[in-house]
Amino acid sequence: MASAVTPREEDYSQWYLDIVKNANLASNSAVRGCMVIKPYGFGIWERMQRQLDDMFKETGHQNAYFPLFIPKSFLSKEAEHVEGFAKECAVVTHHRLMNDPNGGGVVVDPSAKLEEELIVRPTSETIIWNTYRDWITSYRDLPLLVNQWANVVRWEMRTRLFLRTAEFLWQEGHTAHATAEEAQEETLQMQEVYATFAEQYMAMPVIRGVKTANERFAGAVNTYTIEALMQDGKALQAGTSHNLGQNFAKAFDVKFQNENNKEEYVWATSWGVSTRLIGGLIMTHSDDEGLVLPPKLAPIQVIIVPIPKPNEALNAKAEELMAELKARGIRVQYDNDKKKRPGFKFAESELKGIPVRLGLGKRDLENGTIEVARRDTKEKSSQSLDGIIDHVEQLLEDIQNNLLQRAIDFREEHSHIVDTMEEFQAILERDIPGFIYAHWDGTTETELKIKEMTKATIRCIPNDAKEEDGKCILTGKPSKQRVIFAKAY
Repeated sequence: MASAVTPREEDYSQWYLDIVKNANLASNSAVRGCMVIKPYGFGIWERMQRQLDDMFKETGHQNAYFPLFIPKSFLSKEAEHVEGFAKECAVVTHHRLMNDPNGGGVVVDPSAKLEEELIVRPTSETIIWNTYRDWITSYRDLPLLVNQWANVVRWEMRTRLFLRTAEFLWQEGHTAHATAEEAQEETLQMQEVYATFAEQYMAMPVIRGVKTANERFAGAVNTYTIEALMQDGKALQAGTSHNLGQNFAKAFDVKFQNENNKEEYVWATSWGVSTRLIGGLIMTHSDDEGLVLPPKLAPIQVIIVPIPKPNEALNAKAEELMAELKARGIRVQYDNDKKKRPGFKFAESELKGIPVRLGLGKRDLENGTIEVARRDTKEKSSQSLDGIIDHVEQLLEDIQNNLLQRAIDFREEHSHIVDTMEEFQAILERDIPGFIYAHWDGTTETELKIKEMTKATIRCIPNDAKEEDGKCILTGKPSKQRVIFAKAY
């Protein structure tokens, strides 16, 4: 049988790692803090990447690629930015190895020291804005809407597969605009693109909001976020979109001549999501039997299992069903491995989160029926082979919708409105704390004090937050709206 998964209630962290390992998504590499993404895990990332890429291009963006290495001096040009990333940077100091004269393999050649150290890309604002200085001269060059798919390195000390690794895959958009209004529109547009993707494709409901000054991206004027709630009641920042104002344009002297022939600095945005989304997908939907995938992102949407083993008649029917399903754009696989028993195949398909399983046996063929099992609810039914293609197509849509609604219901059940510090702390002590809506006096000092006391942070100020008079839960000072607190990944 397929490997067991530690129950969520017993050890949530181990449950998560068991799913990553046993569903064959990723493994730790020989390099500390880095991961190997296996083909099945990468298949999920490819589905995400293709859909997001289409959405970026529909909103007018084009892909490009910029260097992995960034001169150290570039990071020094935007003071807040370098301060935000300084502790996470990997630095290249030499460009050559040599044989160890003492016979110890290879060593760094001391004569090959770089004149200027190179930083392995933690994010690309600096190298891109240095490039944009050559690309932008006139208002006719704007807006400049560029995205890149890349890897980045942030030297994390405490890592967890997909959620936090020293190297990870992501996309990063970098745009330039003629006005502050255009930059703000772009920032909010990309936040909405991410939110739409999370909800419609990942079936993961998110709250759209703006970060506090303390939680803002280094060098940004404002950071907009989408925040999701995981099954252990912790928040996951699933994507961010930053209005950079003119900070990077001024740091790298990127100007344009406007329609009145006057020189101005451009306005900038940047935005990104990463392979962390796969971690969010796992923790939003999966259960103690393994991975649960929304059909839109599942590498395999339907698995056909012959019972008890393949034969000529079953193979012929399976081929026919696969051809019809593929004609509908459905990703289907026939598990005709004779070395595995049906029970093992059933458990394996559950562990991998395949949305629909079709069990096809000799008696089924004689009766003109087929067994249908859905992964999300584990319900099984016997369906007529006539019309099975329509049934499966509708079932995939139903599963997608059910997963979203189930996640929405979970979030609502674990969202709390509190007015006192006592209520706040009591909820945080629960096994599944969730989102806490509370008043805050607007100061970084209070925000950091609450974090120090409880380990909860302000996840965002919701975009749709209603004005209401209240008092800060810690200081009692006046507040005009509630913000969302949570423990977070």
